[in-house]
Amino acid sequence: MNLSSFDLNLLRVLDALLHEQSTVKAGERIGLSQPAVSSALGRLRHALNDPLFVREGQRLVPTEYARSLEFPLRHILDDVEALLAGPASFDPAKAEQSFKISGSDFFAEMLMPSLANALSRLAPKIQVQLVDLVPDNYVGTLERHGIDLAFVPKIDFPTWTDNAPAFRSRFVMIARRGHPRLEPAEVREGEIVPIGLFCDLGHVVFSPEGKLKAMGDAALARIGRERRVVMTMPVFGGVINAVAGSDLVALLPEQLARKVAPRLGLAIYTPPMPINPVLICMIWHRRNTNHPTHRWLRDLVLELLAPLNEDEERT
Repeated sequence: MNLSSFDLNLLRVLDALLHEQSTVKAGERIGLSQPAVSSALGRLRHALNDPLFVREGQRLVPTEYARSLEFPLRHILDDVEALLAGPASFDPAKAEQSFKISGSDFFAEMLMPSLANALSRLAPKIQVQLVDLVPDNYVGTLERHGIDLAFVPKIDFPTWTDNAPAFRSRFVMIARRGHPRLEPAEVREGEIVPIGLFCDLGHVVFSPEGKLKAMGDAALARIGRERRVVMTMPVFGGVINAVAGSDLVALLPEQLARKVAPRLGLAIYTPPMPINPVLICMIWHRRNTNHPTHRWLRDLVLELLAPLNEDEERT
């Protein structure tokens, strides 16, 4: 294909079609009529020598070739938009934008109340939605589900993302006060639970995917032991309530445990095996790194989460 004869405006049409999978909705997205989008699709098919989309009912399903273009094309268009946007002044009090933050319900307890208070004072027109993590594809949520910020454990992040460390957390064991096995064993709050007792207790595991093993099990396996998992929960709130209303126990991030323990009558203990603290990072698509509103929200969120590091250091 000769680039000099290719209409680069067709790339906006292709991007909209990949996102909407409908000529009508794609037209609405970029301000073109449905016939104009259909005409552009015909020109794209000829230029790229591929059908690009096949119809299934009311949907246009992209071919494998079209799918392979989706992310590289989006990145190119984002870079062009950023190049042409130029510098902009920013006033949070006047900013109007909606953001989706992906994270577990840990953040519903430990971030969202303080964020709500800060936004009401500083940026009342900004809207924030906390949405569930997508199991097994946490980083992919940035692309597939239109997520602006995601909180995930530190990994080797893809090059198309940027990230910042948010906080580090240790794990503790929670149980209801007066637990019928911990109290007779004279294990006091804050003390290390004997390994045999720890493994024999019934455990609730936090797992959005319903997995029966987590970081605690990997730590036990390193010393040749395993615990008795009897339940999994997709949210921390479910884990906490199950422990508060039964003789089950659970491993929980220490900051969350200390926040909820007093009001739910929970006791906090030290696990018998070493569990490496987890570094939680805030990640986002690099196309948003220099966006003024996005940058302001990132800085605010990190400021609100900073005390979690101080809590971890004090314990």
